[in-house]
Amino acid sequence: MRGETTFFALSDVRTERPATRRALTAAAIVFLSLFLLSPFVIVFIEAFSKGLGVFIESLTEPDALAAIWLTLLVAAIAVPANLVFGLAAAWSIAKFSFPGKALLITLIDLPFSVSPVVAGLVYVLLFGAQGLFGPWLTAHNLEIVFAVPGIVLATIFVTFPFVARELIPLMQDQGTVEEEAALTLGASGLRTFFTVTLPNVKWALLYGVLLCNARAMGEFGAVSVVSGHIRGFTNTMPLQVEILYNEYHSVAAFALAALLASLALVTLGLKTLLEWRHGDALKRRHGH
Repeated sequence: MRGETTFFALSDVRTERPATRRALTAAAIVFLSLFLLSPFVIVFIEAFSKGLGVFIESLTEPDALAAIWLTLLVAAIAVPANLVFGLAAAWSIAKFSFPGKALLITLIDLPFSVSPVVAGLVYVLLFGAQGLFGPWLTAHNLEIVFAVPGIVLATIFVTFPFVARELIPLMQDQGTVEEEAALTLGASGLRTFFTVTLPNVKWALLYGVLLCNARAMGEFGAVSVVSGHIRGFTNTMPLQVEILYNEYHSVAAFALAALLASLALVTLGLKTLLEWRHGDALKRRHGH
């Protein structure tokens, strides 16, 4: 409590000169305009350059619909899987001590340090026709690489840190006092989790899920390696955008890109809402 008060007091102290503050603010606005806002505006301008009819036609074309459906399907599988893993990993790391805890934390951060292309290549080396498990998969008529399962696995790999990394610091900060009190009063471990632990981290959990979903829908590198770029079957929206643009179907490419950009804007809005709700929850928790 005292640490938070001190932090806010220090953050309110303004030692910079007014000219310096204005210069820094202007530099930030220029940077955001050039590298974030301008690309968004250009994408939508190009997408609607030939009218609303062409825009809608580009999104309802069979290959585009297949790419949209596959993107949603992959996200619908990868996000819940990472939600379960993130909860389990964060709970075990924050609430318990066990051998290999530091190694588990390191492994959670692995996708942040490994290139998605390298991750996709690893899956090809493991599950491809000439890979480590390739002969066994072929003998049992199972397809992983250049099929939907490979895309799902690659997406899960690149997105699984997001939920865990949002939950671990919060759970560690909360400690185990409330859980221990619930157990002392006779609650089971499962009931303690659903009535004490989960409500305390719900906003951070939703925030992590939101980031995980955004990355899952926009992933390109790992998916590009394992997909095989089969039209109508293994192309997600980012891959379809690349193919259309390389074939000079720029309006169709920008139409799909505009859809992805719209999803990004929705994600940003939800992120802001969750941050606001999470901030209010923290204030109520600390009695502000």
